[in-house]
Amino acid sequence: MPTIPESTKTSLAQRLRAHAKDNWPQLVAVHVRYHGQFAYVDGELTDGERLPLMRLRYGGSAHRWGTAIYVASKDKYENQIWLSASTEEVFDLVCDLHVGPIAP
Repeated sequence: MPTIPESTKTSLAQRLRAHAKDNWPQLVAVHVRYHGQFAYVDGELTDGERLPLMRLRYGGSAHRWGTAIYVASKDKYENQIWLSASTEEVFDLVCDLHVGPIAP
């Protein structure tokens, strides 16, 4: 089981926060916590509610992650396979599902 280096933890959190700031104004913060080979990503809404969004499994480099989407109805993460999606693209998909589109 590979351990996530501190530099990768830092870069992942910075990339996701920057992406959310530019693309998801409904989120006031993105929280990333780590346990073993996993990174758990939550989004914080403007009212302070925190939503579990996804779990990433470290794949040996800062840009190689397995992904699992949080499924609220089951209260668990379900693994997904995207062969060419970036972490930011997966984040967008998950935010589309959990946060929703920006109101006109």
